[in-house]
Amino acid sequence: MKNTIKFETALARLEEIVSQLEQGNTPLDEAIQIFEEGMKLARECARQLNAAEKKLQKLVKTDEGFQLELLDIEP
Repeated sequence: MKNTIKFETALARLEEIVSQLEQGNTPLDEAIQIFEEGMKLARECARQLNAAEKKLQKLVKTDEGFQLELLDIEP
């Protein structure tokens, strides 16, 4: 996806696609087209989640060197 779509928007569209495909009444050509769209959205959601996780990591010095740990962020 060239333009970054908001995570929530991508997830909502992905849920619509899953629901439509689960109904089983979509013509094959259209089903393939929306399946491909869903795969792109799933990859984009995974990319954004990975980026968010990286933002929540910190570098911590240990006896063995440095390691990354997730930040403890309370809601």
